Amino acid sequence: MIILLNVILHADMIIELERAINNLIVQLNVDLISDETTRFERRREEFFSHLMILISTLRNINSKLKDLLPFKLDIEKLEEEIKRKVKRLGDQLLSIASKSDLSQRDSDKFRTYYNHLSSFNRHIILSDFDVRHVLDAAEEKIFETIASLSRETGNSGLDVAKVAELLIKMKFFAENLLMFDSKINAEIDEILKNYKIKVGTKAFMKLPIALEKTDIGARLIVEHASLAGEDWRRRREKMQKQDDIEYMLRELDGDDIATDILRIQYYNFRKTYDSLIARHLELLDQMSNTEPNLDILISETKLIVGTIVQKHRNSVRWNNSFKKKISDLLAHIFAVWTLKNTQHYNAMRGIEAAQAYLLMPHVGQVIAIFRILGIGYQGYDDLLNNLVQIGTGEGKSVVMAVTACVFALIGVDVNCSCYSEVLSMRDKNDFAPVFRALGIEERIEYGTFNRLCENLLNEQCNVRDKVCEMIVNNSSTIDVATKSVRIDPKVLLIDEVDVFLSEKFYGGTYSPSVYIKDSTINILLDTIWKNKTIQNLNVVKNTQAYKACATRFSNWIFLFDEAIKDMLIALESFQSSTYIVQNDRIVYVEGESIVDNVVHGYSTIWAYYHEHEKDNISKVSLETNVGIIVNCGTFSYAEMPHEFAYITGVTGTLKTLAMSEQNILRRVYNVEKKTFIPSVFGSSNRMFNSNTDVLVVKESEYYMALRGDMDVVCRAGRAILVFFESDEKLMDFYNSSQLSSIKTDVQIITEKVSVKERELCIKRAALEGRITLLTRTFGRGTDFICRNQQLLANGGIHVLQTFFSEELSEEYQIMGRGARQGDRGSYRMILLDKELEWILGSTWEDDLPKIIGSNLYKNLNKARNDLYESRCGAKELSIEQCRQEHEASKSFMSSLISGNIEAVKTFLKNQNQGASFVSGSSRTVLLLDATGSMSSLLSATKETVCTMFERASNILKEKNLSDLFQMQIVIYRNYNSRENEILQASAWETKPNNLRSFMNTVGPKGGMGAEAIEIGLWHAVKESETLDSISQVILIRDAPANSQEEVRKKRAGFGEAYWEKTRFGKPTYFAYELEKLKSKNLPVHAFYLTRYAKDNFKYIANETGGRCERLNIHSPEGAETLTDFVTEEVLRKAAGDQGDAAVDLYRKIYKTFAF
Repeated sequence: MIILLNVILHADMIIELERAINNLIVQLNVDLISDETTRFERRREEFFSHLMILISTLRNINSKLKDLLPFKLDIEKLEEEIKRKVKRLGDQLLSIASKSDLSQRDSDKFRTYYNHLSSFNRHIILSDFDVRHVLDAAEEKIFETIASLSRETGNSGLDVAKVAELLIKMKFFAENLLMFDSKINAEIDEILKNYKIKVGTKAFMKLPIALEKTDIGARLIVEHASLAGEDWRRRREKMQKQDDIEYMLRELDGDDIATDILRIQYYNFRKTYDSLIARHLELLDQMSNTEPNLDILISETKLIVGTIVQKHRNSVRWNNSFKKKISDLLAHIFAVWTLKNTQHYNAMRGIEAAQAYLLMPHVGQVIAIFRILGIGYQGYDDLLNNLVQIGTGEGKSVVMAVTACVFALIGVDVNCSCYSEVLSMRDKNDFAPVFRALGIEERIEYGTFNRLCENLLNEQCNVRDKVCEMIVNNSSTIDVATKSVRIDPKVLLIDEVDVFLSEKFYGGTYSPSVYIKDSTINILLDTIWKNKTIQNLNVVKNTQAYKACATRFSNWIFLFDEAIKDMLIALESFQSSTYIVQNDRIVYVEGESIVDNVVHGYSTIWAYYHEHEKDNISKVSLETNVGIIVNCGTFSYAEMPHEFAYITGVTGTLKTLAMSEQNILRRVYNVEKKTFIPSVFGSSNRMFNSNTDVLVVKESEYYMALRGDMDVVCRAGRAILVFFESDEKLMDFYNSSQLSSIKTDVQIITEKVSVKERELCIKRAALEGRITLLTRTFGRGTDFICRNQQLLANGGIHVLQTFFSEELSEEYQIMGRGARQGDRGSYRMILLDKELEWILGSTWEDDLPKIIGSNLYKNLNKARNDLYESRCGAKELSIEQCRQEHEASKSFMSSLISGNIEAVKTFLKNQNQGASFVSGSSRTVLLLDATGSMSSLLSATKETVCTMFERASNILKEKNLSDLFQMQIVIYRNYNSRENEILQASAWETKPNNLRSFMNTVGPKGGMGAEAIEIGLWHAVKESETLDSISQVILIRDAPANSQEEVRKKRAGFGEAYWEKTRFGKPTYFAYELEKLKSKNLPVHAFYLTRYAKDNFKYIANETGGRCERLNIHSPEGAETLTDFVTEEVLRKAAGDQGDAAVDLYRKIYKTFAF
């Protein structure tokens, strides 16, 4: 007899199918435009792509199942409804396009309709329905209006006011109809050129006066070549102190300043520069040429340099006779720069004050370069590594470029390092004509710091290409590389030193890797994917796919063996990573950003396979993005500056550096001297008083306080920039009831907004009454230029920061988005009390009332500095670990170059060693709280986890024991975090770098007093129930576990209905989970950060036979203590019977202080 289980009745199947179809129809029957699809291009594209999937799905159901359905699925009717909606959008679009004059609201609606119809056209195909012709018709109507305005300007004669009015209308179209901006701007350029010819230069110069009366007209002056010279002239006019050497020397600050030397050198420079300019302009005025002949000037410049030979790659030297010529050399270089930019002077020839239209250096730039080049130091003659602070908008890029010219002319290679690829390329292109004229373009390189490091490493050998070629060709020997030894020294010019010292660079690593691709490899990956139950390498070795690879790559099959170990582990955990599919690729969500250039080992490869099976990834993309991954070393960015003979640079945030950062510059990189250049725009007109303009409010009052500040500013006829910590917090405020009455008029600038929309918002930000909400990313490098004279008269741009920055330099940058170049402006902070937990700790509710008042900012700033100092202690451990890997990787490169095949194989095997899980090995769950107050702990864990593994491994080897042990990092939060954030866990790892990568994805968030330790312990219990179980738990936190009553109350925030649908459906209590661990003799070691958690943690440790101690993570030794605590307990388990002896040995070797 056959027994059928779980049989679904036909009637039930039909009911379920009908329910699914109705759900699809509901999803299809939605408005085609929403606030989200209007503001965010990616959401719009996803929306219409999903709409097409729904249509296709319903079509397939109707085609294949219509005879089975008990009802008629009227696809045609559904599609007709969509067509009707689209036609209505098209009619509205054409209605606006037909207007001869658009308001800002009209233009916003036009962009909304046009963008949605364009997305519809890209993604959706309906029979007998064409949207393209509507888009073309709208464009045609717009350009009919533009043509009409153009004709009208031609007929306006000498009526400057009328021409200005018409040009402003055209510029409005260009700025607000972003899809047509290039064509409209080109038309404006042509009108300006023809108008200038028609009326002559003197009459033409009346046009800027008429244009500058409006914001759009002022921007037209800046952005169009025929008028841009007027912007140059006005900027120079605005510089009150541009040539005032006595003001500059009086206000100049820094180390060992020799004012007399600087004064003499500046006068020498000025005399030579003025003479050169006068001479060449006189020649230019006598001729009809539009560009001066600079051949003689360039020859004179090179003659000054003479024949200085840089004999040492590790130093930059020049003699005293050359040093005396530096002022002359600078005068010549600046003269080349000025005379290479005479286009606006040429346009103004014959009118009074034509020289005002030249690009000329101001006194601050010249003094900055003198100091960079070692001039003006009391008692010092040699070049000293140094940094110069120059204010935002005061010409840092000019200082960088001219300094680079000096070094390049004496035979030194120069790397100009910037934090932004876009800004870096902009500066390079701006100065390329000067570099080319002087014949030094090949010596000067611009780029981000990591890009420059990669190029520096690949100078003698391209690691990726060499390794790939070697393996693909199955080489048994390596050709000795043609060694192009670099003799010339290199200079590093840094733009923004705080970014250079940030976590991304100082402490970061560059790990080049290569994908080995071959048909045999594809078959091997396919085989493993289709047989996911394969447990170990030996099983894979028995497959035909592996044997084919072993034949094809016989000399390198050992790398395949290590890779397969990692593949098998990744098969179990790849779905837990935070990837999404975008543009036929696997990309990762990191904080606020979507990152498309990151590969998480074989987890990424299996994600491609998984999504390909679901038809989300194409076959082409799968084959392009999978292979055997070979890591080719780990290079530390912190070590790379040591490759340079001289380090200098410019920054806007030198005074904001923490003491530890100053120590790094001085002790690690020998940057001994600092200079602070006063503003040539005079004193700052920013209104900010740290005693009264920093407010802390309760959650119930927070949004009300933000709205109140906005209302005050807008009523005053000013503009406000409101900076939020994250996109999530910005959108929470944007969607709040406090903003609902003005929501449609509020601008949003986040990374999710398209580049063109961002540019429009930035232009509109400096309008009277304008509110712009931004994420912190745009607090650096985004120029909000105010040309509205009425707005400036009303007080200028107001900047409101809604969070307390972890670094003072970020605060300084955000503050600098307003009150630029001597303009009026103001700055304020309004902070949410509970979000100060990260700085005040878990006892913030008790501590905050004690510091509120006039000293609030002073106390918060001190606490911030103390936290930052402790983090730097953790970073030093990480830097030391990275330094060892860096040196090993450099040795590997030397082996590649010299052809040492055995050394190369040994390194690659060690570098790519696969996960080796041995049954019965020690397994430790490291359980960390990741709520708001835990930023220092999370940072320290990330920085020290590699050191923990290395030290434990060294001790185990010393004791002749297996050094194989596993660790899993688990972070927990509280019930104000959703399911995906209340608990996050890494895979079980034997590779610390993978744990470090996991920690890179984790940040502090949330917090509600006592925390959800019960969730972390619940996870530990689940892990203990697996086949391999666990050996112990290490718990670190600054607050006790929730009580049963607190669990109930806090879960009520989202409601039990929410939690019941998650893996945490059943409430638990820490004591229940603790009892389960205790019954299995699994110790929980509890390290508490504050006395608030002490009693609870002692109870937890005592109940399970664990260790309990205080961990002062905020002290300078906090990271070292963390390393010791964790490593000791790992050793105690991993060493078995010799556990205590292993710990004693560890303390003897590594302990530097007692507890």
